[in-house]
Amino acid sequence: MLEVISKLTLEHWFTVIGLIISFTWGAAILLFGRISIKHIEREMAKEGLEPPLWDKGIGGRLMMYAIVIVTNKVSEHSLVNDSAILRHTRTKDYSLAVFLLISSVFFFTLMSIAYYLYAPAN
Repeated sequence: MLEVISKLTLEHWFTVIGLIISFTWGAAILLFGRISIKHIEREMAKEGLEPPLWDKGIGGRLMMYAIVIVTNKVSEHSLVNDSAILRHTRTKDYSLAVFLLISSVFFFTLMSIAYYLYAPAN
């Protein structure tokens, strides 16, 4: 086993780490969307509030909801209803939002590194 690990190149390690980070980010998106967003928007619907109309299935609001939950601040000029989001946030929603934001930072950092390492030179 140690012999196999010692023969792995930097590219192999980058691929393995990339797969782990990608699956973690995917799991974070899935969990936050299915647990937190579903709960928050269900509670908002009980108040007669609609989800943002500009986000028709692309999932752009996930990161915005996560940022609102983690910062715990209401912005004057937000594309989402910050006060309603904070009103319906639970403790596990905060944990899932932190998990989503941290995994997103790792994923986008990895993609940036991959771009500069493997992009063809002009």
